Amino acid sequence: MSTTNSPSKPSILRMLITGSHILHQHGILDAYGHLSVRHPDNKDTFLMPRNMAPALISSPSDIVEYYVDDACPVDSASPTGYVERFIHSEIYKRYPDIQSVVHSHSAAILPFTITDIELRPCVHMAGFLVPKFDISRFYADHDTRDLLIRNQRLGQHLSARFSAGAEKPYHPIVLMRGHGFTVAGGKIEETVFRAIYTAENARVQAAAHTLQLAADVASSKENESDELYYLHDDELLSTTQMGQWSVMRPWELWVRETEVNPLYLNNA
Repeated sequence: MSTTNSPSKPSILRMLITGSHILHQHGILDAYGHLSVRHPDNKDTFLMPRNMAPALISSPSDIVEYYVDDACPVDSASPTGYVERFIHSEIYKRYPDIQSVVHSHSAAILPFTITDIELRPCVHMAGFLVPKFDISRFYADHDTRDLLIRNQRLGQHLSARFSAGAEKPYHPIVLMRGHGFTVAGGKIEETVFRAIYTAENARVQAAAHTLQLAADVASSKENESDELYYLHDDELLSTTQMGQWSVMRPWELWVRETEVNPLYLNNA
């Protein structure tokens, strides 16, 4: 049930639409990808846009309510939804503390999903380690092998990769081979923040690798690159917490940027 500190459904709908616009403006979502949020008044359902480009979502009629248990729409007359809503439902089912999920195909992230180079935290906004998920290990004979999380079983296997063991409840980010990444968090602002700065971290890391390689070539070195200066293990927790307490500063800027952009309409 809702509390005095939880957002109302109308406000969460507006935030869900705005969050989708922000993610599009920052290149995290394009015509594909999606943002969802657990229903503020019912932990057993979640809210997610219908099957449309995130930048074009504009009203409550574009939002569908789904059951967490099986990703079926609460209203059978709801418009067609995203095929990969099982990403969201299975994460919500496994982790009660998670309130919002983003799935993205960001080009900044994709190279790290198809190489052996790990995406590691190297900037102050990205204090977390990132596991990988390879769907090919979990296909059944009858599955369509198109990398999409099309059913509960595949969603369950993906959600399991978010498990961080007994020390903390979940990893906030999982890379998906050849497909992109999924982000989870305690609220919409947090997942949007994490998605944007994870992509930024990937761009910084890729640029640093390129500079290091260029330096090696210039000095005639071969396979002698010094390791990049990633965040130290004892910096991960504090940098993660810093992002959590400062998230509203970029969020308020991003909201204003979408409000003045005529592409984005929000009538919720």
